[in-house]
Amino acid sequence: MKVNILGGGPAGLFLALLLRQLKAEVEVWERNPQDNTFGWGVVFSDATVASFEEPDPEFYADFKRSLRTWENVDIIHRGVLTSVAGNRFSGIARIDLLKILHKRCRELGVRMNFGCEIKDIASLRDCDVLVGSDGVASLLRKRYKKLFKTDLGLGKNRYIWYGTRAPFQGLTLTFRMDGPDLFMAHSYKYSDELSTFIVEVDEPTWERVRFLGERRARARLEKVFEPELGGQPLLSNRSKWIRFVNVYNQNWWAENMVLLGDALHTAHFSIGSGTKLAMEDALALWRTLREGGNLAEFEATRRPKVDRFIEAANTSQRWFETARDRMHLDVLPFCYEAMTRSSRVDDEILRRRDPEFVKRYEDFKALKS
Repeated sequence: MKVNILGGGPAGLFLALLLRQLKAEVEVWERNPQDNTFGWGVVFSDATVASFEEPDPEFYADFKRSLRTWENVDIIHRGVLTSVAGNRFSGIARIDLLKILHKRCRELGVRMNFGCEIKDIASLRDCDVLVGSDGVASLLRKRYKKLFKTDLGLGKNRYIWYGTRAPFQGLTLTFRMDGPDLFMAHSYKYSDELSTFIVEVDEPTWERVRFLGERRARARLEKVFEPELGGQPLLSNRSKWIRFVNVYNQNWWAENMVLLGDALHTAHFSIGSGTKLAMEDALALWRTLREGGNLAEFEATRRPKVDRFIEAANTSQRWFETARDRMHLDVLPFCYEAMTRSSRVDDEILRRRDPEFVKRYEDFKALKS
């Protein structure tokens, strides 16, 4: 079996090393240089991490050693930090994940081409399967959009992705009014030295922030979030204000082509990692091909799980887009809404994870009734 993979991100490389174990001939084509990476840290659930062990123990061992794990979600509202336990996730620097994948791919004999601008996508179709794992701006998806029946939408909020040396011990959601402006930060530690720090603003805030430019806006954000940053600067890596792109494809595959990860679907960063979903896509495709299945069977097996996740992500995205409407809430009701904002965590799950937090919330409600 010959497989060409367009896109050398985590999903494409993970699929490549898995397919090599099926004795497939695999070649990866990546437009960026090998050591070039965007973004900061990425996160994974325990279940996702565990799912990587059986397919490739060697990759899993290196990957597991590089993870940083936390147990709680911290929500800061009205300057008060409320910690909710029982929410275990792990983070890793994206560049470290790529290095681990590069190493394992080389060991298994995957052919990797970096710094390649593919002008004629059709030239890669001389294979059994052509995989498009080349991100939100997928060239393969654009070239064959009529076959994939792609629908793209834009979120209402703007966001910008930074790093910082401020240590966040758990996933921290910070909501802060600064005059008429609402700033929301999503932050988590992913290495001994660095944390991801994403700032999201709603439409009214953006109408004022947009005129500052990136540097002046960054200086303002450092001032707004000074209590959390502790004087540490925000670190830019080609950081820019963008709107979240919601990617949906009616068809996951067409002829001998299939899409994975952000080229196929996107899930808002407020609920989960696009990298997590992308690597799970790769795992599902590998299992289908290993068992002699085809691309239709891959979609039939994987799509229901992804659709449920995307539905929850969309619900969470809308919650953040309307968060201003809830800023009047007291601390505990606000935190309870934030934790149950999507269908993935309901009252029963939250009670099981942190019964003390739920009791505090219920006691508060009882006092107010």
